[in-house]
Amino acid sequence: MQDIIKKADVLIEALPYIRKFRGKTVVIKAGGSMMEDRKVISGIFQDIIFMSLVGIRPVIVHGGGPRISANMKAAGLVPEFVDGFRVTDAKTMKIVDDTLDATNREIAEDINRLGGKAKALCAKRDGIIKASKMPHKGKDMGFLGQIVSIDIRPIVKTLNGGAIPVITPVGKGRDGKAYNINADLAASAIAAAIKAEKFVLITDTKGILRDESDESTLIPTLKKKEAEDLIKRGVIRSGMIPKVKAVISALVKGVNKTHIIDGRLSHAILLEVFTDKGIGTELIR
Repeated sequence: MQDIIKKADVLIEALPYIRKFRGKTVVIKAGGSMMEDRKVISGIFQDIIFMSLVGIRPVIVHGGGPRISANMKAAGLVPEFVDGFRVTDAKTMKIVDDTLDATNREIAEDINRLGGKAKALCAKRDGIIKASKMPHKGKDMGFLGQIVSIDIRPIVKTLNGGAIPVITPVGKGRDGKAYNINADLAASAIAAAIKAEKFVLITDTKGILRDESDESTLIPTLKKKEAEDLIKRGVIRSGMIPKVKAVISALVKGVNKTHIIDGRLSHAILLEVFTDKGIGTELIR
């Protein structure tokens, strides 16, 4: 009986958040090593389906870094990164494009199989991301792209049709060529363009830690200026820097709240969005 009461309490706790966010758009960035763990990614998809069924409008932007690197190695290419960005020559760009397209279809199919309704969107083919070559001091990064503009119309059309948009982070240049866009930055820009209520960035760490070797030092809530200070002081470093900068950019451009959460935790999205305490780091203005 006590277990039943606890389950009821959880539902009651979620109710005001469901009311608050009903009809609002939430952009979720998923990717990395989590995409290869079927149990983890299925749990994430179940959370997203739940959000959709209670009237929230989720949008998924996904990466595929480990798969891209694996496919490059299979083709005899050596992955190279500069400042966390993949050097993308013409052969690598073809692999990026093909890998993300396949992953995109797979995610949409998985969500549909789990009882949701999803539609695969290619940001290049569907005209969502206009891009240009990203300049980099001292290094030709090839077809690594920077975002020029976001066209939200295909996303809104999909949402209005009752489906969950699943978006690849590949942009199209004025030259007609494909450009590889960092998935965190793509998700941030899409969240800002669509005026999302929330931007949730799913990682494989608990969130932002004061000591990266001690998960008990999780910071539950951070203001933008505090996060920027932690970057300057070297508390936030290496691979977490572009993620934090992505969520800060979304905040600056009008997204109300942003979250960095651990996707390895069962039902991480629901726990962060629909409970009083949450489980990751919430970044606010």
